[in-house]
Amino acid sequence: MAQFPSQANANGLWTIKKVKRAIQGGNWPVTVTPTVEYLVVAGGGGGGSGIAGGAGAGGYRTATDFAVSSGSPITVTVGGGGAGGVAVTNASGSSGLASVFSSISSAGGGGGGGALSAGINGGSGGGAGGVATPNTAGTGNTPSTSPSQGSNGGIGAAGVGNRGGGGGGGASAVGVAGTSSNGGNGGAGTASSISGSSVTYAGGGGAGIDPSGTAGSGGSGGGGNGTNAVNPAVGSSGTANTGGGGGGGGQSGAGGNGGSGIVIIRYADTYPAATSTTGSPTITVAGGYRVYTWTASGSITF
Repeated sequence: MAQFPSQANANGLWTIKKVKRAIQGGNWPVTVTPTVEYLVVAGGGGGGSGIAGGAGAGGYRTATDFAVSSGSPITVTVGGGGAGGVAVTNASGSSGLASVFSSISSAGGGGGGGALSAGINGGSGGGAGGVATPNTAGTGNTPSTSPSQGSNGGIGAAGVGNRGGGGGGGASAVGVAGTSSNGGNGGAGTASSISGSSVTYAGGGGAGIDPSGTAGSGGSGGGGNGTNAVNPAVGSSGTANTGGGGGGGGQSGAGGNGGSGIVIIRYADTYPAATSTTGSPTITVAGGYRVYTWTASGSITF
């Protein structure tokens, strides 16, 4: 038997007869497509307005050894963040948009509830508003994936004292419930080293509260901070390309926008570069991997 380690990834042992057949059939050199590791984070939801809940983080999905096909473009979609609720209207924030790599889809984060509204379901769930009745937080991991793509939001204080909203859910922790003196903190996100360094993604947004109360902080991984009416009225936006949820507004205040998502894949650098990409991904080769990072939608062809 003859081994051809340099023949365009024709891995393994090949008989001379097999090589001859491949050449005659126009199928040599043989291309072996790698399996890839992926991270797909959706856009975070927007925080609600008016003593509002923090928004849920975008869905967070990651795995290794994902098989990809060669010869045809593979879709990459980077989901945008949801809009925060408009000031004075006590409106819920909008949910974030899904991010996609091939057949893997992460759901956008659920919007935070306005003052009187429940949190919205999503990749991670939005927190309920501080005066919401029924006082219901958004459910995370919607639609359901295994492993889970996100956590539930927190409930609001429902009319007690300063009426803090509930924090938005994060990739690895539920949003904290609001109390009579505090808006709930956003749930923590999850760290990944797929890019070559450790970065935390998909933190939930902190909740808003009445004046004199303490607003909730955004969860690690890009979650925006909540606010009260004087410091200032508008909730902070989630960080771009982390999938962080927007912070909830204080009394009459607007909610923060959700942070946009991100898609990253990598595979062993013993395999060749992709034949083409769109969407202008950042491409690095380090630590034994080829890494492709999209912050805008596009495609990749192997």
